[in-house]
Amino acid sequence: MQVLGEHGGREQVISTQAWADARRLWDFQQMGHELRPCSVAIGLGSHDLGVADTTADLYHRGMAPLIVFTGATSRTTRERMPRGEAEHYRDRAVALGVPESAIIVEPKARNTGQNIRFSRALLEAQRVPVSSVLLVSKPYEERRAYATARKLWPDVEWVSASTPMALSEYVDSIQDARLVIDMLVGAQQRLMVYPQQGFMIEQEIPDDVAAAFERLCSDGFTSRLVPEEAERA
Repeated sequence: MQVLGEHGGREQVISTQAWADARRLWDFQQMGHELRPCSVAIGLGSHDLGVADTTADLYHRGMAPLIVFTGATSRTTRERMPRGEAEHYRDRAVALGVPESAIIVEPKARNTGQNIRFSRALLEAQRVPVSSVLLVSKPYEERRAYATARKLWPDVEWVSASTPMALSEYVDSIQDARLVIDMLVGAQQRLMVYPQQGFMIEQEIPDDVAAAFERLCSDGFTSRLVPEEAERA
């Protein structure tokens, strides 16, 4: 059975099974952490300004006294965010009432590993004491971001957060169903191959998640896969 991609984006037909598999990957990415106040919030740059919105909301709720927005540009953001993801995130947060004095911009990171390493270096250079970090990412990359952060900065506590929403809501917000599923598949693949390359901690992958990933790859949702010898997280 096929269903029209009414969840947003250009005309496309995605099977019922593919939607079910995508939801399984989406659910697996959610860490389910209970939010609590942390030393700092780190908002991971991307095409999704919702990360900045959620980070600003968490700041206003007293979950962190300081924000680091981290990110340069990528192939999906260089036109939409020409000054860099972190700069555009800062502008959005300031427009939402976060004082500029509460925001540090890290403008050079081009992958998740660099997001963590460069943010840590900035905080250490400014002598900010950090015992816990509220890690704010896109909803479909919570687990990937957490696994990377735990590997690269293991001596702090990590609390994962993202905009609370269902897969269908996220697809509607992005307006490109195939892109979202491609990104879900890419995030899942990294969880499976990057631990062996030293980029992440190991995560147990349930059999049904692995099967959903394999079916989506067979269906052609592969544009965000990386070679297994890839050298970035």
